[in-house]
Amino acid sequence: MVDLVESHLRAAFANSPPGAVFALDLAGLRDPAVTLWTAWEGDALLGMGALKRLDAAHGELKSMRVAPAHLRRGVGRTMLAHLVAEGRASGYRRLSLETGANQAFAAARAMYAQAGFIACPPFADYSDTGFSRYFTLDLGA
Repeated sequence: MVDLVESHLRAAFANSPPGAVFALDLAGLRDPAVTLWTAWEGDALLGMGALKRLDAAHGELKSMRVAPAHLRRGVGRTMLAHLVAEGRASGYRRLSLETGANQAFAAARAMYAQAGFIACPPFADYSDTGFSRYFTLDLGA
């Protein structure tokens, strides 16, 4: 899993301008407010995703990444569905996320839109970088 986290960070820095990378490193993933899930097929790590508790009603999707060998197999959509279900089970009324605006993040933005996430202003401690895009999903009462 360490390799996938490191790959995630490398891609974030390679595809984002300075000051616009908010991906969690290993220390960030160990924060008590963060819960990380991984998807496996036998001994093969397929992907990962995390939820960060912002407050009792609001969670943030973090560290969504599919291992390169398993792209286009539905791993990302499955992980996203799991995170949304976990958000509901945690009592969150809203899930939000930050992602990039360029082509490198286009597939992720499309997946989030297809899952019902809509554009929103910066949330939590984020401020407008000019590069980041913010999305939210209303989970209802």
